[in-house]
Amino acid sequence: METKIRCGWCLSSELYKEYHDKEWGVPVYDDPTLFEFLILETFQAGLSWITILNKRENFRKAFDNFDYEKIANYSEEKIQELILDAGIIRNKLKVRSAVSNAIAFMKVQEEFGSFSKYIWAFTAGKPIINNPKTLKDVPATTPLSDAISKDLKKRGFKFVGSTVVYAHMQATGMINDHIADCWTSK
Repeated sequence: METKIRCGWCLSSELYKEYHDKEWGVPVYDDPTLFEFLILETFQAGLSWITILNKRENFRKAFDNFDYEKIANYSEEKIQELILDAGIIRNKLKVRSAVSNAIAFMKVQEEFGSFSKYIWAFTAGKPIINNPKTLKDVPATTPLSDAISKDLKKRGFKFVGSTVVYAHMQATGMINDHIADCWTSK
């Protein structure tokens, strides 16, 4: 019998539990992983995260292991191929946004030296530990996610509303919203 107390949102599947235990809220400072989560979060907009997790390996294969340099140079033929790929979310706007976001991502890298330096500057390079008591205490957005969203949009990113940005911050450990009773908070 399992004795670990986890955040309630992850209890519906083993894949969810593994993601919760090993990735969610763990600080990520490398650009390839930050880009992977950016792509996954933009595709998640309006859907459940478990839907994306279940298709994560399909996304990885379809999007060349989330290689932003390759994605930035996708041809119209490749874009059409992705739009027809049943293994991922077949949303035309989201597929096209992956390409434009890869281009914007590299522009940020050029300006700041890395996307990591840019994005982590919003939290002075350190995770924000919220330690919420319950899931109800976890917001969908904050003034910080609003500000990052606005800045990303100004830089040409698409599908980066405040909710998507906040989820990205949680996924990459910029924000740690594990509930106080969760074993990862101990």
